[in-house]
Formats: sequence, structure tokens, C-alpha cells
Amino acid sequence: MDDVSHQRTDWISIHGHICHLLIPVLGPQPCFHSEKDRKHGKEQLLRRQGFVWAGKPLEAIPAALQALRFSSQVFGSGSVQLVPIFLLLAEASTGTGRLRQAAKYLSQAQWIVLQTPDCSAALQSKLHRGLGLFSIAEGNLDQALYHLANDVYLATAEFGLNSFEASGGYFHMANIFFHQNKMDTANSLYTEVSSLWHDWLLSSLQGHQRVLRARAEASPFSEDEEGIEDGMTEAQHKEGMRVLQAVLKVREQGPLQHLGETARVLHALAMIHYLGLDLAKAREVGMKAFNLAKQLPQQDSLETIGHLLELINA
Repeated sequence: MDDVSHQRTDWISIHGHICHLLIPVLGPQPCFHSEKDRKHGKEQLLRRQGFVWAGKPLEAIPAALQALRFSSQVFGSGSVQLVPIFLLLAEASTGTGRLRQAAKYLSQAQWIVLQTPDCSAALQSKLHRGLGLFSIAEGNLDQALYHLANDVYLATAEFGLNSFEASGGYFHMANIFFHQNKMDTANSLYTEVSSLWHDWLLSSLQGHQRVLRARAEASPFSEDEEGIEDGMTEAQHKEGMRVLQAVLKVREQGPLQHLGETARVLHALAMIHYLGLDLAKAREVGMKAFNLAKQLPQQDSLETIGHLLELINA
């Protein structure tokens, strides 16, 4: 009972500090011997994670198992480098209904974290995210909220209070409160999710514009283009689409109209479509955001959305 009491205390404390604002950190990547190997390893893990976020968890499992075998040989069976792979396998197994197998992978990840005194808060955050998603699949929502609150707490401790990395934990908590019909809490969490994605996508859009300017100013004979990145991976694009479309559905079908929040989600979706080079969809969604923003008492967002539409039309 003491553990349960402490969990409740932790939850209330976290709720009090960050739940007025009330998700993916991949965790440390394998330390390969060369920069090329490191980049390849990160890309492979992102691609496998992308299958899960795209709603295709079964497709992630074979490649993740291969990565697990390889990483176990390179780093050892108890290495912290294996934790992100175990968590991915657990999430994919949960997504395919293989809860017993998911529990096994989570136990292995948890054991490694407990055996690693200097384990980062970022990786602990991801562990709690995995445990939270597993608890949801089991139907244990109180336990899920406890783990997801710790996910958010650890992510904000590592990356800052308004960190994009905490958005996944907020999103899954919002879904729980939504299904419990606790709409005030759910709405505040969905607001934080859309705000974090919106701000992060604005930053990504600015980075994308810098890339375009750099390319325009570069010599046509330059070979440096390969090193330029737009700041958003394919996996993040898939996760963003899934999360933002889910939040938009809640906003549009809810009993109360949240025009400002709906406009912000639409703006974020327009940006993610634009960055994903789906210009027709970006224009369609961007115009919806612009027309909604015109109905708001404060029209601060009109200029920003208008600028995005100019980029799309250009």
C-alpha cells in the first residue's frame, strides 16, 4: 500500500506542477564505430518506429528482432543500447495484441534501466511511455496514468517544461481522460499537445526556409546539398499526422467549439503537409485554418497562416 500511496503522491505532485498544461524520444542511439554507421543505425531505428506510428506494428517486428540480435552481439545482452529496441518491440507487440510477449520485452528493458545507475531521464521517460501504453492495452488506466505522468515528468526534466518530447505522454493521457469523459482535463492536455506540435513545426518550417535559401544562394556546381536536412524525419511526419488528425477529430466533433484550438491544429497539419511536400493538401487545410482564424476576436495567427499559404502557392 505504501507504493500505491507514493504513486498517488507523485501523480498529484506532477499534476499540480505541469498538468495545468495537462508521445518521442528514441533514447540513446547505438554508439557505432563510424559516423556513417551511427547515421545508418539511427535511420533504421526511425524507420522501424515509423511502421508502428503508421499503424503497421507487425511490419516493425522482423527488422527490430534483427537489430536486437546485432546489437546484442556488439554491445552485450545487458547493454543500455538495447533498451530502445526492446521498447519498440514491446510497442509493436502490444499493437498486434501479443501482450504476453510485450510484457517480456518491457521486463527486459526495465531490468537494464534498473541495472544502469546513470541511465538518462530521456530513456527512463521512454520506458514509462512503454509501460503506460501496455497498461492501456491491459485496461489498467490508473496504472497507465501513473506511468504516463512519469513519462512527462522525466521528459520535461531532461528537455524543459515546454519540450516537444513530452507531447506523446500528454497525448496518451488526454485520450484516457477523454474516454473517461473528464473533458476539462482532456481538453487542457489536447491543447498542450497541439501547442507543442505547432511550435515545433513552426521551428521546422523556419529551418526548411533556411535550407531553401541556402540552396538558392549556392553555386549550381556545389556538392554540399547532401548534408542539408529539413529537421523532420519520416517517422516524426507519420506520428505528427496521426496525433494531429486525432486531436482535430476531437475538436471538430466535440460538444464545445474551440475555434482557436481547431485553427491551430489545422495550421499545424497544413505545415506538416507542406513539409511532407503534399502541397495540394497543405493548401486545402491551410485555407481552412485561415478562414477559421478570421472568425477569432484576436487575429494574431492570420499573418503566420497567410505566410504559410504564400509559401505553398509559391
